[in-house]
Amino acid sequence: MQRVRKEIGAEHIELNSWQRRGITVAVLDTGMSVHPDLEGRQVAFFDFVRGKGQEAACYDDNGHGTHVCGILCGSGRMSDGRYRGIAPDSRLVICKVLDHQGDGSMEHMLEGLLFVEGNYKRYDIRAVNISVGIGQLRDQEKVSVLAEAVQRLWRLGLVVVCAAGNKGPGENTISAIGTGERVIMVGCHDGSYRRGDPGSCSLYSGRGQEGGRIRKPDLVAPGTDIMSCNAFWKRGRRTEYYVVKSGTSMATPIVTGCAALLLQKEPYLSNDQVRERLIYSARDLGAPWNQQGWGMVNLKGMLR
Repeated sequence: MQRVRKEIGAEHIELNSWQRRGITVAVLDTGMSVHPDLEGRQVAFFDFVRGKGQEAACYDDNGHGTHVCGILCGSGRMSDGRYRGIAPDSRLVICKVLDHQGDGSMEHMLEGLLFVEGNYKRYDIRAVNISVGIGQLRDQEKVSVLAEAVQRLWRLGLVVVCAAGNKGPGENTISAIGTGERVIMVGCHDGSYRRGDPGSCSLYSGRGQEGGRIRKPDLVAPGTDIMSCNAFWKRGRRTEYYVVKSGTSMATPIVTGCAALLLQKEPYLSNDQVRERLIYSARDLGAPWNQQGWGMVNLKGMLR
């Protein structure tokens, strides 16, 4: 995460002068485990896979969601701050929409989206993180229903951030649910880190249409070899609080975290204003529009 902070201009951001109460973010993923770095972050946990949307004790039987939450707002407690998240004062409403294999049905995802739509005021949700890539499915009607549900959240005033997916580098390989004009879609790019390496996420990050009317993805953020919270840190004799994962799923909470910090600093901003600040402060990497969008998220420039 130190490499990530350097890449996005977050090295010298001081939160001490800000209001200490961070915003609430809804995270639609595999859930969240009990982890020392995420203590006190959970506002509510809803299970749409096994619990039919009932509030439940938090758990994560896959690990993906815990990793995402750590990137977003982990305290870094078990690493002396080394692996702290981007917006450590943020709070979380967790919606488990993916199972132990990281798979999920369209119905579970829609239930999660509809839950946020109906309860965002109750939990004071300002942003939504969807680190789930959904390809171009055959059932276009279902895709349209999901995409419309995501866009409704934006029209309600929420900042919605979606992963571009890992189906690149071909044209039109971005996730189907985040293609709305205002929804923020995040691709993966690590700057100079592992450039040219076949394992670099920039080589498989979903890409939009060349010469398209709308730039998609909107932004990119680092996503290769990201160290964050390990959901299974208690297993075995060794205690391993952190684990490495890669993909656009890891890049997405970096951007969500940047949006959360901006709203923490300037809570009066609308979601459209947050999006404008994100894209107009982005750092041009010189990559094609359908790969980088407006460029690398630039926290220092955005807050300034």
